[in-house]
Amino acid sequence: MNFKFFHYIFFMLLNFSAISQNEINQLDDQGKRHGVWVKMYEGTDQIRYKGNFKHGKEIGVFNYYCKDCKNKPIIIKTFKEQDKTAQVVYLTKKGKVISEGAMKGKNRIGEWVYYHEKSNNVMTREHYVDGKLEGIKTTYYLHQKITEELTFKNGIKEGLNNYYSPDGVLLKKLIYKNDQLEGAAFYYDSNGEIIIEGNYKNGRKDGLWKYYNEGKLTKEETYPKS
Repeated sequence: MNFKFFHYIFFMLLNFSAISQNEINQLDDQGKRHGVWVKMYEGTDQIRYKGNFKHGKEIGVFNYYCKDCKNKPIIIKTFKEQDKTAQVVYLTKKGKVISEGAMKGKNRIGEWVYYHEKSNNVMTREHYVDGKLEGIKTTYYLHQKITEELTFKNGIKEGLNNYYSPDGVLLKKLIYKNDQLEGAAFYYDSNGEIIIEGNYKNGRKDGLWKYYNEGKLTKEETYPKS
C-alpha cells in the first residue's frame, strides 16, 4: 500500500517537472517569445537571465546574472507596458546598488543616480534625454557636499561648470561651449580668494590673464604668446 502511494507521488512529481519544463522558453503562434524564459550561459548551469515575455516584448521583472554570480543578479530591469520604459538597477555581486534610473529601448532617460562604492550615499546625479546627457550633472563628495556641477546639452559640455573643495568653497568657475572651454574663467584658493582669472577661446587661453597672491595682482600674461 505504502509502496503504491510513494510510486504515485513520484510519478506525479516527474509529470509536474515535465510540465514545468514545457512551460518555459515557449514561442507564440508567430514565433515570438512568450511566457517565462530562462537562459543559461552555454555549457554551464549558471542562469544568464530570466523573466517574462508577452508576444516578444519583455514585461515585468527581468534578472540578469554574470557568469559567476550564482543566484545574485547584477542587473534588475522592471519593464512597463504602458510607456515602454524600464526601471533599471545595477548591482555588485554582493547586491549593493551601483546605479539606477530609467531606460527606453537602449537609451537612458530621466534622472540617473550613482552611489559611492563604500557607502549608500549618492555620488552623482545626472539627467538624460534620448540617451544623451542634458542639464546639470552633480557629483558629491562622500560626505555629500558638492564636488562639481557640470552643464550638458545634447550629450556635450555646454554652459557653466563649477568645482568645489570638500569644505564647499568654489575653486573653479569655467564655461564650456561645444565641449570646449570658452569665455571667462576664474580660479580660487581654498579660502575662496581669486588666484587666476582670464579668458578661453576654442579651448585655449586667450587675451589677458591675471595672477594673484593673497588678493594682490602679481603677474599678467597675454595669450596667444608670440
